[in-house]
Amino acid sequence: MKVKNMLIKFIKDKLLSYAVGICVLIIFSIVSLRIPKVLGNVTDMLNLGQGTEREVRLQIVYMFFLAVLAFGLRFTWRYFLVGNCRHVESYMRRNLFAHLQSLPVSFYNNQRTGDLIAYAINDINAIRRVFGFGFVAAIEGVLVNSVSLYYMAGTINPTLTVIALFPAPVVIYVTMLLRKTIRQRFEKVQKSFAGISERVQENIMGIRVIKAFAQEEQEMDKFDKLSRKNMKAHMNLIKVSGSLGPATQLCFSFSFLVFIIFGSRMVTTGEISLGDFIAFNSYMAAIMWPVRNISRIIEVWQRGAASVKRLDEIFAARNDIPDGGEIPEESSGYDIKIKNLNFTYPNTLVPALKNINLHIPAGTTLGIIGKTGSGKTTLANLLLKLYSVEDGHIFLNDLDINLISVEVLRENIGFVPQENFLFSTSIRENISFYQQGITNEDVEQAAKMSGVYDNILEFPDGFDTIVGERGVTLSGGQRQRVAIARALIKNPSVLILDDSLSAVDTETEAEILHNLRSVLRKRTGIVISHRASTVMHSDWIIYLEDGEIIEEGTHRDLMDLRGSYYKLYISQTEKSDNDNQEASNGNKKQQFK
Repeated sequence: MKVKNMLIKFIKDKLLSYAVGICVLIIFSIVSLRIPKVLGNVTDMLNLGQGTEREVRLQIVYMFFLAVLAFGLRFTWRYFLVGNCRHVESYMRRNLFAHLQSLPVSFYNNQRTGDLIAYAINDINAIRRVFGFGFVAAIEGVLVNSVSLYYMAGTINPTLTVIALFPAPVVIYVTMLLRKTIRQRFEKVQKSFAGISERVQENIMGIRVIKAFAQEEQEMDKFDKLSRKNMKAHMNLIKVSGSLGPATQLCFSFSFLVFIIFGSRMVTTGEISLGDFIAFNSYMAAIMWPVRNISRIIEVWQRGAASVKRLDEIFAARNDIPDGGEIPEESSGYDIKIKNLNFTYPNTLVPALKNINLHIPAGTTLGIIGKTGSGKTTLANLLLKLYSVEDGHIFLNDLDINLISVEVLRENIGFVPQENFLFSTSIRENISFYQQGITNEDVEQAAKMSGVYDNILEFPDGFDTIVGERGVTLSGGQRQRVAIARALIKNPSVLILDDSLSAVDTETEAEILHNLRSVLRKRTGIVISHRASTVMHSDWIIYLEDGEIIEEGTHRDLMDLRGSYYKLYISQTEKSDNDNQEASNGNKKQQFK
């Protein structure tokens, strides 16, 4: 849905509050602009001696009553009209976040985090200002000017009114000419802000790398260039938008001077009274405020238009992942079949997977091994429907994966990715991942199964320990095991471990795998690794190379084959033996020191 349509829907939903606010604003304009006329009447009474003391007092009380009433009316219409701008901000931000959640992984591969932050903050704020100051100032300006013109021309002097308003068309014409320039320069401001957001985000996330390579000064220089670029973009915008206000005020100051000259002469000749002159002066001031704001109103609207254009590009992105409505039959594990599967990532030419044929019976475990870039993770991503594949290639319980609901599929798959992301909250909440109905006992049991329970208890706050951003306070192995616990607590039908034991030592790996064997007996398991020791106990093992299965079988079968798997296993075993021997020698040397 386009942003324009979303905003129209929002206005329809809030139509009653807008109608009430505008009606109150109309009454406010009539009431508040009646005060200068009453002031003029009081002036004439005092100047010409036309009214009694009682009549003058009544006019003063009447004027005070109008002022109090105007105060109450102003509060009311601002509550309804200006208050809605906060509602539209929340409404648009919620829609944007929901849309971002629905987009596939491929979308984020081509987007910068800084840009997305700018969309969610600056662009949404620009739309809020349109519905706040932009909309309210425009409506109020029209009403105030209309009522003021009625009093000025209808009750005082039409000729003087024409003279006073002579600059208005010129100001409006110049402002309209510059509106396109304002929009274009604001788009550059938004892009420069996105660049700053991206740089700050990358530096905070990579601060350890920056410090390790002593690149603080270089990063400061890069940030300074971005900051200067942002300043230049803002200054280019201000050169246009900032000049409109003074130019408008200059025109109306000249108009005000002309009014004083002609108005004073009319008072002298008796064409208007002194009270009318004072009232007209008040109406001039009332008119000048909205007209002076024309430049700001145009700027706010043009900024909003630029933001709508930018947000439309995001909302135009669509999820190309087929989302069927079918639900596989309930079972402790899914029977997975892959037939003649080929896959190439978007915007690339080299296939990531070629002619993959597999059958993983329910309740069995498949081990996937191979060199970096061989397609191991890609296969897991396709099973999770993170990327789309054609019909007839992947089946779960004999049901085409494209016919299965994405939500149901992912709810029934426990996935531990290579990059273990933890939220900036407690260990307990990271394991339960905010799911309802999970008890503390469930969390602790999952932690025991993943081999991280004892480590957690060593922390002063135990399971309530805050892990920091992305789990920075935990070691790599601890993060991996917390992520495994998070997958296990779902009690999924399929458990996929994507190189999720790479940061733990062999002893801890053996303990975790031992615990997982009892879990995997009841469900379908896929264990992906570059270490043979991780997959060797799987029911079936495939060796991937350049996206193709070049060897498959049990551990014993592949060892007897003496191919790539055998060579990898032997090389890793010899390396492990050498490392252990070196560690043993090191300990002995330490003892003699």
